[in-house]
Amino acid sequence: MKLLNIQPTKNVLEEVYSKVMSSSVITNDERQKIRRVLLTDYLDDDEYAIIETLVDHVSRGLVKFVE
Repeated sequence: MKLLNIQPTKNVLEEVYSKVMSSSVITNDERQKIRRVLLTDYLDDDEYAIIETLVDHVSRGLVKFVE
């Protein structure tokens, strides 16, 4: 039996934010994690701010997409 790895939304977003900001790249896996959070959970103000910051950095070219 395989157990699902379910993390609270904030932990997932903080983990993605930390990795992306330290490397200046966002991987497909990290994009999928963000997508899952957006599709399944309600975001509080802090979580929304994390996503807003990530989007801002991508739109400014400070973070690049990689496969």
